[in-house]
Amino acid sequence: MSAANGVGPSPGQDADDALYERLRTYAGCPAADAAHGRDPVNAPMIRHWCEALGHPVPPDGSAPATMLQVWTMAGLARDGERAPGASPGQGGRAGPYVELLAALDGAGYTAVVATDCEQEYVRPLRPGDEITFDAVIESVSPRKRTKLGTGYFVTTRMDLRVGAALAGTHRFRILKYRPAPTGSAAAQGAHRGAHRGAARRPRPVVNRDNAGFWEGVARHQLLFQCCAACATPRFPWLPGCNSCGSAEWCAVAASGRGTVYSYVVLHHPPFPAFDPPYAVALVELDEGVRIISNVTGVRHDQVRIGMPVELEFLRVDDDLQLPVFRGAA
Repeated sequence: MSAANGVGPSPGQDADDALYERLRTYAGCPAADAAHGRDPVNAPMIRHWCEALGHPVPPDGSAPATMLQVWTMAGLARDGERAPGASPGQGGRAGPYVELLAALDGAGYTAVVATDCEQEYVRPLRPGDEITFDAVIESVSPRKRTKLGTGYFVTTRMDLRVGAALAGTHRFRILKYRPAPTGSAAAQGAHRGAHRGAARRPRPVVNRDNAGFWEGVARHQLLFQCCAACATPRFPWLPGCNSCGSAEWCAVAASGRGTVYSYVVLHHPPFPAFDPPYAVALVELDEGVRIISNVTGVRHDQVRIGMPVELEFLRVDDDLQLPVFRGAA
């Protein structure tokens, strides 16, 4: 509509449009300058990573493809001690990326949350490979409205090379947003109380590969797979064995006993049907497989690594029940 008819863009809309026009000019600018990985690809790091994730070391000694970002990380050194090779998340940011974030901060989009990443694997990485990498601001989205608030998605692309050869690409996307108004604490409490009964947990994605697991949950059984060829247990359910590649397997019911291998406490952001803070644990079952689930029966601040836990089934609503683990304080 034209302003001649008395209707036109609001001043706020004009400002948002002008901001986006400014933000989009950063697409194609560097996000991190060319840098070297802190360490060459090496067997000890590959072994430690595989042990931590329960992943077998590839027979040829190469790094698992999903270790791609590991070789760009700067470690835990403090600001003045950072080693060369810090990725954008560790302080190796180039000037245009700093300016882009400052422009968003200045416009009130001060909160940030990582949303997703994508990786492309071009060639395997082997011990002794020296990694170089650089990053570019690939895109800035138009303004988006989300449950967290209104903001802009910023995507960076990092290219990793061995010599002149591209080894892989890592895309990382964040949302820089203006937090949605929350009102008073009392109003929030009343809102949660009014809607908690209506809020539904997200539904699990059930497909042909994992349907048997959810059928077991309906019978109050926690089923994992056991390879028929090499007897390696595995979870989550997969169509083939990680160790030998066999597609033959059988389902085994877990005893339900285990220990907390690792855990996090969720505080923010709040989601419908969840009441933070709460603990989410990686539980190692006595049978040797690990599963992510909630810890019940103890407060979130009482959960500890090594805590013994036991399986129980939580009825979330009329249509959904989930395996959770009760801990002893």
